[in-house]
Order: sequence, then C-alpha cells, then structure tokens
Amino acid sequence: METVNVHEAKTHLSRLLERAAGGDEIVIARAGRPVARLVPMGKTESTPRRLGILAGKRSVPDDIDTPFATEIETMFYRRSEEDR
Repeated sequence: METVNVHEAKTHLSRLLERAAGGDEIVIARAGRPVARLVPMGKTESTPRRLGILAGKRSVPDDIDTPFATEIETMFYRRSEEDR
C-alpha cells in the first residue's frame, strides 16, 4: 500500500485511479498524516434489475384518496379556526 500526498494525488489522479482499478490500494496523506484511502470498487451487480416485476399483481383503487378527502381539503383550502 503506497502513500501519496494530496498534491501528488491531484497531479496524478488519473494514474492513481488506473492503479486502484487494477487492485492497488493508495493512501492519500495531508502533511504526512493519512486522510483517505483510494481502493478498487467492489464488484457491481452482474444481472440487471428487472423493472415491472409486480405489474398486474397489485392494484390501487380509484378512490384511494376518498377516505381522506375532507381532511385534505381542510389542510389546503380552509383556514383553521385559529386563523379566523
């Protein structure tokens, strides 16, 4: 594991990223004190997620907001008793 200072890391970032992608771990230090570690990313998900997996299996009723219609109307359109 190599340690580089911040200035060197900024100057050679592309090179350091290539090394990290290849499996190296690089410690970035400020004034000789380690502050960050550049490591390779873990494996990403190999199989893409399927969208719409529950399509047609669940439904939302047309009147989903009906039980709360009065409360919603009061919140948005009517002043409360305290405001009068």
